[in-house]
Amino acid sequence: MMRLLPTILWVTLLLGCSGENARVKAGQPQMTDQVGNVAIDFAPPSPETIPGSQMGEQIRLGYEIVVNTQEYAKPYVGNRLNCTNCHLDGGLNPNAASFVGLAAVYPEYRSRNDRVNTLADRVNECMQRSLNGKVFPPDSSKLQAVVAYITWLSSGVPSGAKIPWRGLQFIQSRRPIDSENGKKVFASKCVFCHGSDGLGTMAAPPVWGPQSYTSGADMARVSVAAAFIKSNMPRSWGWSLSDDDAYDVAAYINAQPRPDFPGKVNDWPKGGKPSDSPY
Repeated sequence: MMRLLPTILWVTLLLGCSGENARVKAGQPQMTDQVGNVAIDFAPPSPETIPGSQMGEQIRLGYEIVVNTQEYAKPYVGNRLNCTNCHLDGGLNPNAASFVGLAAVYPEYRSRNDRVNTLADRVNECMQRSLNGKVFPPDSSKLQAVVAYITWLSSGVPSGAKIPWRGLQFIQSRRPIDSENGKKVFASKCVFCHGSDGLGTMAAPPVWGPQSYTSGADMARVSVAAAFIKSNMPRSWGWSLSDDDAYDVAAYINAQPRPDFPGKVNDWPKGGKPSDSPY
């Protein structure tokens, strides 16, 4: 069964991103970069390229951990989220912090912790901040599997390349943020999946409360949440909200209670903290 999952994932991705949900990314200039004379396009590898070896099994396990984190990495998770709740479609969606090509940019210096980070470091950071959990040990087979999956998704992308689709496509609000309007947008567009209390349903994860991401997660920044909401929410109806409404609902969501991240006191030791950091 596990061998069939990558193929199923690709079919799901193609169906989910064939219309409005991927219109801004697909075919536009930000999808292509130049490294020397080499064009860098968003081109995930075919599942048929997964080797029939121990490495292939690692890649498949990494996929399972990303998509079914609650089941495959439960001892390391402290809330009800899965990695794919932010990295949609198992990290394959170009509008949602895709993993495609990501391995090519690491190791990378990050000002938040003032050191060079490996891809494994970045995975563990998400485990702590977004999943409110704990890090995988350095020799963990689960950590190695996630790294193997992301590395496989980055096949063909030159080391050090600038990834045009990396992260999220940031937007700007044209007026002061209005959290009261955000509350109305949430009530009309979000409650069906996330619940009127924001604590999640069978259809979608909690966006605040004790089972959601921490104050130290990237998504706790209003600009990041707004960019994600704009391009992906409501699910399958991305790009349907105005930039202003996306900012308003992001501000409303991030103003609600969520777990604290004690390690935040060590962030940006040399300065450079984003203006919309919640701490």
